Amino acid sequence: MTKRLNEPIASWQPGDQVQGFALLRQRDVRQDRNGRDYLDLLLADASGNVKAKVWSGSPALAQEFAAGEYVAFSGSVESYRDQPQLRIDNCRRAVEADRAHGFDEGRLVPTTREDLDDLWRRLETLYGERVERPPLRALAAAALAKWGAELREHPAAKLMHHAYRGGLLEHVVSMGELALAVAGHYRELDRDLLLLGVLFHDLGKLRELGAMPDNDYTLAGRLVGHVVMGRDMVREAAVEVPGLTVADQLHLEHLVLSHQGRKEFASPVEPATPEALALHFIDDLDSKLAQLRAVRETTTGIVYHRGLDRHVYLAPDED
Repeated sequence: MTKRLNEPIASWQPGDQVQGFALLRQRDVRQDRNGRDYLDLLLADASGNVKAKVWSGSPALAQEFAAGEYVAFSGSVESYRDQPQLRIDNCRRAVEADRAHGFDEGRLVPTTREDLDDLWRRLETLYGERVERPPLRALAAAALAKWGAELREHPAAKLMHHAYRGGLLEHVVSMGELALAVAGHYRELDRDLLLLGVLFHDLGKLRELGAMPDNDYTLAGRLVGHVVMGRDMVREAAVEVPGLTVADQLHLEHLVLSHQGRKEFASPVEPATPEALALHFIDDLDSKLAQLRAVRETTTGIVYHRGLDRHVYLAPDED
């Protein structure tokens, strides 16, 4: 018998005694042959998932926890039809104090491989130091004060790109740093507005998508969409910046509304300024390379990529 504390589900073997934390993806109440209630569960972490049972008589039956929540558990791994199955002894909802014992959402749901603290420092540098005009710097500060905590851990998409915890922050920082380089090369671009466009372009996804682990479309997300929501968030933040000019706010709203590039791609308007064109291409490049990077983690060679609607070649790493 092996005791495993806070080890990935994928490493478990029948006979192991396990204890740790997981995302509860499924919880169903069933009855055994004697009419006694038991629970049929599906636990998951970033490495995989496992079916689990809470049999009658277990203290876990008296605990409150629901699908979609993080739980603390202990139990023993058994083999059922040649697959590992967890027999749960105890299970309860995870709480903030559990962080001292190893509870970390980053180990339980798909998460950026970047360090979140480092990404946040880079974001603060972009919008605290590289934006020069005081009203636009104040607008960025107002936006981060309102939505920064959500931005830090939100996914950037449900499926297509950066669809994991911290994905939106990773996407914004990557685009922002690329925007600096592009504006440094094309000096006619308004760097400050381009950077603000990067910050706001997908901010509406905080309202369009639920946070991890749900990461599904909200009702407002389905009915309105993140592009229009992002324009509305520009207006919400702008109320707190009296020095912001009408021209700069209008231009920023255009950047958000046009960043998808074409009307058939859900862009209410198409890019009509140099900054809008630059923002669209920076966004398109970052999202497409992220998609290819994700595929390359699992396969190489000639691959048909549905999102790009073409075959692509992903060279293997050289030893």
